[in-house]
Amino acid sequence: MDKLTSMQAFLQVARLGSFSAAAAEMGLSKAMISRHISQLENELDVQLINRTTRHLSLTEVGIAYRDRAREILNEIEETELAISTLSSEPRGTLRIMAPTSFGSFHLARAFADYRRIYRRVNIDLQLTERMPDIVEEGLDMAIHIGPMDDSSLVAQRLAEVRSVVCAAPEYLEACGTPRTPAELVNHNCLIYSSRQPADQWQFQSDGEVFRMNITGDVHSNVGDALRIAAIQGCGLAQLPMYMVGLDIMAGRLRAVLEEYAPPARPVYAVYLHRRHLSAKVRTFVDFLAKRFQPVPYWEQWTRE
Repeated sequence: MDKLTSMQAFLQVARLGSFSAAAAEMGLSKAMISRHISQLENELDVQLINRTTRHLSLTEVGIAYRDRAREILNEIEETELAISTLSSEPRGTLRIMAPTSFGSFHLARAFADYRRIYRRVNIDLQLTERMPDIVEEGLDMAIHIGPMDDSSLVAQRLAEVRSVVCAAPEYLEACGTPRTPAELVNHNCLIYSSRQPADQWQFQSDGEVFRMNITGDVHSNVGDALRIAAIQGCGLAQLPMYMVGLDIMAGRLRAVLEEYAPPARPVYAVYLHRRHLSAKVRTFVDFLAKRFQPVPYWEQWTRE
């Protein structure tokens, strides 16, 4: 049996924790995956995986083999990339992880246009609010919003994210438009419970950042639920511009307190340090940079 395929099968089982999932990922049968793992263990004369009826776990030797096998396969990939031209056609599956709302609103919109150009690239988009482990989770890249702490990764800046306070025109007509953050005490504020502290909004004036206490009768841990509630006239919301910018442009929402907007946060495309970046990652990152710069399309209304 092919040693490289056996190593790939082992890495998939180690990553997914399941022979069945690894088989589905590689397009092989579960029995074939099991044969690959057994061959590795027989050749090495060690046990790589502890197997029970309900659970798989790597042995100490298995963990060491996983790390080294991953390095070897990465080096093989880099060698193949090194002998191909950078202008070669991107192909294969591009595995991306991104924040839920940003991925839903803007990566999903971008995929159709990108794949019209690069038809041999398939997309696997996973949405989460956490910062992923790109190596451990088998990703090609991730989108990260906010400061970067991991210097082992390449972080290419794509855009900036600003937050805005907004409400439906009907709400503002009925309840008035706040002119300063202090006037929020007179308004129903939609509360994003995943933000800490949830009952405070951040603002900036004359270069100084400060917080205001807010109250309201609608709470949610999902920003898009607050966006919809704001469109329905339930109150004021402070949300990222990428989430509500298109609604403001369409007139469904109206921005207020713009002169008190808090500091912007960077949006990065994050990927591994590699001398030879794969064509699918390189072209997608370049595509996003061109799409979002110099001013993201969801903020075009601020320049009108």
